[in-house]
Amino acid sequence: MIKNVEHLGIAVQDLNNANELYRKLLGREHYKVEDVTSEQVSTSFFKVGDTKVELLEGSDEESAVSKYINKKGEGIHHVAFEVDDIDEEMNRLKNEGFQLLNDTPKEGADNKLVCFLHPKSTNGVLVELCQEKE
Repeated sequence: MIKNVEHLGIAVQDLNNANELYRKLLGREHYKVEDVTSEQVSTSFFKVGDTKVELLEGSDEESAVSKYINKKGEGIHHVAFEVDDIDEEMNRLKNEGFQLLNDTPKEGADNKLVCFLHPKSTNGVLVELCQEKE
């Protein structure tokens, strides 16, 4: 079952410039920068209340984030929801008719297992499921 909004993912052209912009906007420093080689992105996280803002910069022109920026420009890329059991939630959502972009959870940023749902099955929104790795 979905517990809460874990983070909002924002695609950016330049992570350093975006970190400075969001530092000014949110009045705090990012707490983590991480490369996620499986997704070909560099990420930065800001804590905002009980949720997070994740900035994503493509580390390769062929990455999904780079392609997204080339097509749509910078902006909100995805909404991530926290779950207790990602395998169970993936099965539930698949049975409900949602299209999963990966058949098994994969390692994501910030010590998470993740799975993405295709925007065609979620009213145009890329949805990420996140479970804390044990």
